[in-house]
Amino acid sequence: MTDIALETTDRALDDDFRIVASPAAGISLQQHVLRTDVSGMPLEWIDYREAARLYHQQQVAYTCGTPIFHLTGGTNARSGTRTVLAVNSIVATRGHTGNPGHLRQDYVPPLNNETLFRRDGFLCLYCGERLQSRELSRDHIRPFCQGGLDVWTNVVTACRRCNNHKAYRTPEQAKMQLLAVPFTPTYAEYIFLKGRRVLFDQMAYLIAHFPRSSPLHARLRRLMS
Repeated sequence: MTDIALETTDRALDDDFRIVASPAAGISLQQHVLRTDVSGMPLEWIDYREAARLYHQQQVAYTCGTPIFHLTGGTNARSGTRTVLAVNSIVATRGHTGNPGHLRQDYVPPLNNETLFRRDGFLCLYCGERLQSRELSRDHIRPFCQGGLDVWTNVVTACRRCNNHKAYRTPEQAKMQLLAVPFTPTYAEYIFLKGRRVLFDQMAYLIAHFPRSSPLHARLRRLMS
């Protein structure tokens, strides 16, 4: 990998580490690393600072994917060599898993608009138009006034026009057709949906942990082809 130093120094890192990234891959400081437990179950997204801390404290059991950051530290007074730490796109860590989806069969990821819109591919599930987040809204298939709940299986992404037209009715009452069936993401799917810039190898790794019946498979295959 051809390295180039970015003009950034983070004093919070031990030995005054600085970031070095691959320009060919277009890696920026905002790129996140996927952290897993020792068994390989996805846990969370972490930034390069947290990844460096895990390496430094010897909590990284093994790595997957490709090196995306090279962190360089101080020079050893005796050997004259400089500390270099390669941070991979996926790191497996020791200790407590911290994965509620792995520990609890009844775990349900928290519902928020950001992950809801990503689940539905930023499409209005009534008219099929793809829009920016600011133009989308959360629609309750069965409205609150008819006993509907604010849960993954009762909400879909809708443009404001369709949401206003549907109003306090069900799709059947409003004579509107849903384009997809809403679903509750598993923990691995939720981790993927939270990723702001998922690299190819990270995506492939997460897909391997999706249920075979996951609606995300077809969409991601198109992205990866």
